[in-house]
Parts: sequence; structure tokens; C-alpha cells
Amino acid sequence: MKLKLAYSNGKIFDAYSIHEGKALLINNGHIEGIVPENKIPGDYQIRDVQGANICPGLIDLQIYGTGVDIFSSELTKESLLRIDQQLLAQGCTSYMLTLATNTLEVFEEAIRVFRDTKTRAALGLHLEGPFLNPKKRGAHPAELIQQATLPILKGLLDGNSDVVKMMTIAPELVEQDCVDYLNEQHILLSAGHSMATYSEATNAFNHGVPTTTHLWNAMSPLQHREVGLPGAVFNHATACASIIVDGIHVDYEAVKISKKAMQERLFLITDAVAACQKGIYQHILNEDHYVLPDGTLSGSALTLLQAVKNCVEKADIPLDESLRMATLYPSRLINREDLGTLEVGTVANVLVFDENFKVKTVVLEGEEL
Repeated sequence: MKLKLAYSNGKIFDAYSIHEGKALLINNGHIEGIVPENKIPGDYQIRDVQGANICPGLIDLQIYGTGVDIFSSELTKESLLRIDQQLLAQGCTSYMLTLATNTLEVFEEAIRVFRDTKTRAALGLHLEGPFLNPKKRGAHPAELIQQATLPILKGLLDGNSDVVKMMTIAPELVEQDCVDYLNEQHILLSAGHSMATYSEATNAFNHGVPTTTHLWNAMSPLQHREVGLPGAVFNHATACASIIVDGIHVDYEAVKISKKAMQERLFLITDAVAACQKGIYQHILNEDHYVLPDGTLSGSALTLLQAVKNCVEKADIPLDESLRMATLYPSRLINREDLGTLEVGTVANVLVFDENFKVKTVVLEGEEL
């Protein structure tokens, strides 16, 4: 039920502003404003958060599943809804549900199930593959990686751009006519699982590929004679990159270096998977991350709020900036001005969490969950 709500007695993080002694007003599913606590209208129900933090709902542009559900291994409405509910409970109110390299038939079925399921928080599908470089395949099966062609892309995506919103590609192996088609379909392209040279990556950033998938992982290395994909994204004026801040996929010192180089162009993802013992991706929990049966690193066990915590406690990034990396910057990349901030008129997706980074309250479109 959507009520007139006032969240008070906390620290409010709104984009570049931090408010104390004020209340966040929510009305009819949208943000009504931030006002002094003594100016809360009489018809609002006051929620005293007892000194907790209040921020926009978190946005994850790359996550495969959570709990016991990997969407690609169980393409059902029930699995999708369980993932949705669990991510909402973690404070992630918007996400791109991701499928790694698979058969085109699996992608087609995933699109159908997603379209037929009314999720509350999923923004669309992120296809990580199959148009990758097998030399940097990571956990992706080599036999399913293929060359992108216009007939293949059109067969998969024509009429489905309302569902498929993002795709990771190896830009050095994808021809410009394919990139142009994907841009015409309004699919956000990300360079990843790639051996691109500095020149190839820079060319991609200049011609329709605005971001990079899990910086440092599964890509050409930064070396002093060829700086590769990391060097290209560092030096580019506008190219963005996601990063997995769990201390396993990327060392925290590398996170610090990346942040200094990229500033607001760097954003957080979880790349999270779940325990799975069926299908082509069998993920095994190894303490605090997941591996394939052969030991290959296959995904994180992060929540996005844990990634924010790691940024603060391990990478020396202030809390307000760490939150922007999980809210404002991804919303900016996907051109959703109605998400990622607490500006008047934006969707009332809100997270309240305490000093220990524990979720206290989640609000979705003005409704307390």
C-alpha cells in the first residue's frame, strides 16, 4: 500500500548532497521532497529511522541470480520472481538480470519468460555473450562463443529490445555494422571478455560502446608497452566501467587506482551468482566467492550493499561517493533520470541501512516492503 511517508531522524544521501535534521517525503510512489523535520506535513506518516542512512535504492547492472536461483539454469517465472524478491530484500531495487554465454535457444526462452513475468525490480536482460573473445572466456564455455553477424543478431533481437537492454561484447571481434544495429535497438553495449588493444578499445568507445564489463577481469592486461582495454578506458574522456569490489575479482589496491583514474565513470556491480549444480554453469561456493568444478572463478557472492561497504572500509572511498557508484552513476549510464537520486518527482525507490550496513527498510515505488 502506498502511503504518504516521511523518513526522519537519519542521514539522507541524495546524489551530491547529504542532509541531516531533515525528512524525506514520499507521496504517490514518488519523491515529494526533502524538508526540515519541523516542516513535515500533518498528513504524512513519520518513520523514525533512529540515525540510520537513507539513500536511493541500489542499481545492479550485472547479476545472474541469488539465493539458490540462477535464472539461466531454471528459466521459469517462479525462479525469476524469487530472484526479484531476494534482491529487493537486499536493497537492490533495480537490476539487469544477466545471462552468460549460452545457446541462442536459451536466450530466446529467457526473453520469453522475462516478458511473460511481471517482476517488480528487473530493468531487463543483460546478455554477457556469446559474442566474446575465447582467449578471455573465463567461465564461459568456448564451444558456445560465436561470431556476431547481422542475421544472428536480428534473429535474436528483432522485436525484443523491450527485454534485452544490455550486452557485453568483445569489440575487436564485432564488426561496426553489428554495433550500429545494436545501438539502433537501444541496447547498451559493454566491452568485456576481450583482448582489445588500446587502439581497438578506444575506437569502440568512440563508435557506440560506452562502457566496460567488470574492469580488470577477463580482458587484455595493462602493460607498459600496450595498455590494452584497461588503459583505454582509463584514458578515455567518457567511457565507463563496472567493477566487482569483493577483494577477490579485483584487489582493493587496484580498486583505489581505478577510482583515482576514472572518478565518476566507475560504477559497482556484483556479478553475483548462486550455488547451482545443473546446466552448463555449475557454481560452487568457495568461502566468499563462486568457482566452477575445475576451480575457475565464476562469480561473486556479493550483495551491492556489501560492495558499497567494501568501498568504504577497504578502498578508502567515502560513503557518499560509494553510494553514488551504486545509484547515480549506473542510472546515468542507462539514461534513467527517474532512478538513482532522491530528487523531486523521481521514483520512490529508497534504502534505509544502519551503520553496520544492515538493511532496515526498503521502499519500492513508494511501497514499504
